[in-house]
Amino acid sequence: MIAYVKGQLTAIDDTSVAVEVSGVGYEVLCPNPFYFQDKMNKEVKIHTYHYVREDQQTLFGFQKKEDKQLFAQLLNVSGIGPKGALAILGTVSVPQFVSAIEQEDEKYLTKFPGVGKKTARQMILDLKGKLIVWLPDEENEDTIFYQEDLTSKEKQARMDDAIEALKALGYTDKEVKLVRTELEKAKEGSVDDFVRQGLQLLMKN
Repeated sequence: MIAYVKGQLTAIDDTSVAVEVSGVGYEVLCPNPFYFQDKMNKEVKIHTYHYVREDQQTLFGFQKKEDKQLFAQLLNVSGIGPKGALAILGTVSVPQFVSAIEQEDEKYLTKFPGVGKKTARQMILDLKGKLIVWLPDEENEDTIFYQEDLTSKEKQARMDDAIEALKALGYTDKEVKLVRTELEKAKEGSVDDFVRQGLQLLMKN
């Protein structure tokens, strides 16, 4: 099995990235490929899940090891395939998803693409109690934005990258314009942070 790929990031599209390792280009499907945009033409390490079936072999890639581990857990849930698992991980952080599972929040879970009440209930039954290791400590709650001193130019550049990523995922100019107004209220954030927050806002609308 391929646990991760480490090499030069050579291409990014709407669903995947390409990483060149010793002259071999690996196509890796990702929840939000544009999270890696700031690594273009640089060395990158992507945690991968090697999905093997009789008729296909696919690499799914993630920035964080816990995202990969949650992806694997989701594949064990009846009614959730790779596409559905990627959609979930592209929309929410691991701690937020685990909180929804532990609180049995079916209404929240059914907001994910392709997840109905039956599948939401199945996720709760299969995953509750198994993912709590990823819940944040009460004294150090998970937040969307980390503390960092950014210049207005740096924040603008990250915001622009996040907006382009949202457009690449199929959202209209009108939709992302409304989201950007909300995102600009935040003082700090990485491209990853802005994309996640943007997706959460779009799900509420």
